Amino acid sequence: MLLKTNKLMKAFGGLKAINKVDFELPANEIRGIIGPNGSGKSTFFNLVSGVYEPDPGSYIEFDGNDITNEPPHKVGELGLARTFQLLRLYQDMSVINNVMSGYHTLVPYSFIDAVTGRKKIWDQEKTIKEEMMELLSFVGLADYAELNASELSGGQRRLLVLARAIAGKPKLLMLDEPAAGLSPVNVDNLMKILMRLKEKYGLTLIIIEHILKVVMDTCSKVTVLDHGEKIAEGTPSQIKDDNAVIEAYLGKKMDDEEMRKALAV
Repeated sequence: MLLKTNKLMKAFGGLKAINKVDFELPANEIRGIIGPNGSGKSTFFNLVSGVYEPDPGSYIEFDGNDITNEPPHKVGELGLARTFQLLRLYQDMSVINNVMSGYHTLVPYSFIDAVTGRKKIWDQEKTIKEEMMELLSFVGLADYAELNASELSGGQRRLLVLARAIAGKPKLLMLDEPAAGLSPVNVDNLMKILMRLKEKYGLTLIIIEHILKVVMDTCSKVTVLDHGEKIAEGTPSQIKDDNAVIEAYLGKKMDDEEMRKALAV
């Protein structure tokens, strides 16, 4: 398993945001995580990525390494990258430089090279920039490479965040609501890009998303959280037919036809 949690727990005061969640993710899978607001989805991401420290008794393993109490930069060095609901870009930097900032942990030269090997550095910077331009082309932003990030539309900024995360060549990419605020056309475009990125870069993906179409059409398996607990897990078709999931997700009982329509949105 690429990622595994055992009895993962996190409480804030008396509130159990995540309560004994067991989770397993093999490599090369696209997994969706859904659930109502406050179900613990983002808390789960924050625990796995090292933003939060889990409560005692929890266990998190990534690529064979115990990362239970590792800080974010250590987790990132092992090949786990993530995005956030709120876009975090360098607004006054160019699009290409934003993407190159995601490559910083892979920079192949040392401090000594920086002092003595100017030509070597220039050659490597040129190679890196060419590689990052290829990535921008892949997500449809190559024509905007020299613009400041602040000049992009909301949808383009989300694609830039995605490209920057991939620039670090992660083994696992965790996306927190990547389709938020996108038009239906751009949502469809995002789904196509995600599938192409998985194939081209051999990515494993976990996606938190309220737009269920993204999860149901791209993920091979879906995990459902409610009140910090895992209440269901299975293929999209299995989740669509789970009455308990629908009741938890929408807060009311529905007949079978209404359920399927709700999850087909």
